[in-house]
Amino acid sequence: MALSRWRFSRRQFVAEGGLLSALASISDRLFSAEAGPAAARPKKSANIYDRLGVRTRINAKGTYTYLTGSLVPPEVVQAMHQAAEHYVYLEELQIAAGKKIAEWLGVEAAMVTSGAAGAMTLATAACITGKDPDKIRRIPDLTGMRTEVVVQKSHRNGFDHAVRNVGVRLVEVESLEEAEQAINAATAMLYYSNFAQNMGRISLEQWVALGKKHSVPTFNDAAADVPPLSHLSDYNKMGFDLVAFSGGKGLRGPQCAGLLLGRKDLIEAALLNSNPNEDTIGRGMKVGKEEIAGMYAAVERYLKVNHDAEWKAWEKKLETIERSVSSIPSVRTERYVPDVANHVPHVRVTWDQAALGLTPQECASKLEQGDPSIVCLVDEKEKGLGFTAYMMQPGDELTVARRLRAVLVEAGKKQSQG
Repeated sequence: MALSRWRFSRRQFVAEGGLLSALASISDRLFSAEAGPAAARPKKSANIYDRLGVRTRINAKGTYTYLTGSLVPPEVVQAMHQAAEHYVYLEELQIAAGKKIAEWLGVEAAMVTSGAAGAMTLATAACITGKDPDKIRRIPDLTGMRTEVVVQKSHRNGFDHAVRNVGVRLVEVESLEEAEQAINAATAMLYYSNFAQNMGRISLEQWVALGKKHSVPTFNDAAADVPPLSHLSDYNKMGFDLVAFSGGKGLRGPQCAGLLLGRKDLIEAALLNSNPNEDTIGRGMKVGKEEIAGMYAAVERYLKVNHDAEWKAWEKKLETIERSVSSIPSVRTERYVPDVANHVPHVRVTWDQAALGLTPQECASKLEQGDPSIVCLVDEKEKGLGFTAYMMQPGDELTVARRLRAVLVEAGKKQSQG
């Protein structure tokens, strides 16, 4: 549909109002069908968020920590509940779960961490201390140890504080030649940020080869890079010595858990730097029996998911959103999949901002401030909004479709009347 200035007619609004009503009716029928007859439904007590006065959101944006990541499926909840009913030695549980996860993924070794950030700190510590108990006790005092981590300048981000926690200095480079020159006797690790892989001049393969050449461990922060499933082993098989993933994003494990995968000697060193060991940098990065069991169950579940069917289901939900706005003059929709991080189907919605008198930021704000609150992406580059069904619950797509259409139609109405 070509972009053009437009005005609403009364007939358009009657038609659009009818579609809005139809969407509302479909949504109501869906939720009623799921819940059953009103008389048969048991009275539900207020959930924890109601009791706390905290507003819940429809997540049409993706897996973001500030938005509490993902929703934990029943299999994971059950495993965490079972773990909570018994006492075990934490180290035994960590080793057993790590061994099983490593076998499933085809990597050398694994451990459950306190999120990807915890994995970053423990990975750095492991590369510096190895299994030396004196060094483990002394960090972040790195006297007599390796004190530098090399990173591409374009890969610097707020998350690398987790690396700096150990006391190292980050040495920024931009080219492969600069990286070669930066590596010296003080270099403990080569740090790569996976979501920035298209921003730098040094590729994944080149980074790995550089580490092998100089016998320096390479680490990849791939926190949000599942799906696809293959990524859980791709980077280790590529040659990275250590790789970190968030547990509470695509894997749908506990929000405060993650995975560190890689070389057996380095994973063993990371475990020594971690809880429950006292006088270690990782003592405060505790993962309890519930998180370890939950992460184990999350990986087990993820390996059994029909990912093709799941992908098609996401796309079908996006179609609902596309159809809801496709008849509005000047509105366009476009499918896309981010190259890295939240690598799932999205729909971008753009419109003639002058015709509607509405910016993407204003539209996103109206969606978030409405009831229920809907959170989506604001695409500054393309001047539109982005939506993904990746983290939606059943029926959320109907609510998003109805509310987005209502906001756009109302904006156009006000603009035409003004």
